[in-house]
Amino acid sequence: MTTDSGSGSADTNAGTMSVREGYAFDEGRLAEWMRGNVADYSGPLQVEQFRGGQSNPTYKLITPGRSYVLRRKPPGDLVPGAHAVEREARVLQRLGETGFPVAHVYGLCTDDAVIGTWFYVMEHVEGRIFWDATFPDVGREERPAYFYAMSETLARLHAIDPEAVGLGDFGKPGNYFARQIGRWTKQYLGDEAAGRNPDMDALIEWLPAHIPAGDETRIIHGDFRCDNMFFDPERPEIRAVLDWELSTLGHPLADFAYSAMMYRMPPDIVAGLAGADLAALNIPSEDQYIARYCAAAGRSDIADYEFYIAFNLFRLAAIFHGIKGRVIRGTAASSEAPRRAASFPLLARMARDAARSVGG
Repeated sequence: MTTDSGSGSADTNAGTMSVREGYAFDEGRLAEWMRGNVADYSGPLQVEQFRGGQSNPTYKLITPGRSYVLRRKPPGDLVPGAHAVEREARVLQRLGETGFPVAHVYGLCTDDAVIGTWFYVMEHVEGRIFWDATFPDVGREERPAYFYAMSETLARLHAIDPEAVGLGDFGKPGNYFARQIGRWTKQYLGDEAAGRNPDMDALIEWLPAHIPAGDETRIIHGDFRCDNMFFDPERPEIRAVLDWELSTLGHPLADFAYSAMMYRMPPDIVAGLAGADLAALNIPSEDQYIARYCAAAGRSDIADYEFYIAFNLFRLAAIFHGIKGRVIRGTAASSEAPRRAASFPLLARMARDAARSVGG
């Protein structure tokens, strides 16, 4: 796995290191499991940990013949239903069978006795991760192809029938927006430490009343952005979409709008393009990105696009509001938490602005 970056994010997220304290396990037991469950496995085995701050610890398994990636539930007491590595492994397996670009899963272990928590082992994909949404390491003439590869790959995901690939029970079908708005509203209102925000208060009234007519259910990624995929080392082709922890059944246009939200997003929050000179960089406009997705997905347009943007910004703001509460209570685990908490009011205002653009 190789990574390229034009931003500081790679400094803290890219590459591997020695296994962190508290995250080690019996490597001999893992090697024994690999011999019995991974075809053509041959040791000796060396284990390193990826630097990235995923909630599910991720390791690089190195052998003389090839490398693998292991994702596990973290050690310690866990919230029921959280860190569901078995869901990740399942969606990767099912999508891989269709030819969709994901890492091949070699095996899933649901026996805590092996390394202490459930885990799965998958292919180690060689490729480039771009932490900066302006793709600074790509030639100017090539940049549009990278953006169109993203929109077309997401359309390809949304074209897959969940029932046909054995994922019809991967989430609750229908009423995605009502359920999601209710979930994040409850979390926002329930965190008294983080306080109230007038933009969020307005959104929890506006969003339920403006859910678009009609409904669709597809497999959604939930966090589709440029730094969650491996590109070919030389070409604008996606080799593997990563980080399926938030995947479920949901509305495909919510999933697409989350991806397109990069056009509104300041780069210091997540990989975003706000403030970038798109024309000078030869990056497709937001309208062009939408049009390429629509063409690939067989849609004429996205009639309620600003609602979908408002919804996604509200969802992200609610997540950051929760982080703010943990910072105030002193329970935030990440060093990035205070910075994310400070971004909460901006996200709430951006969500309200998107709602206002359609009369909210």
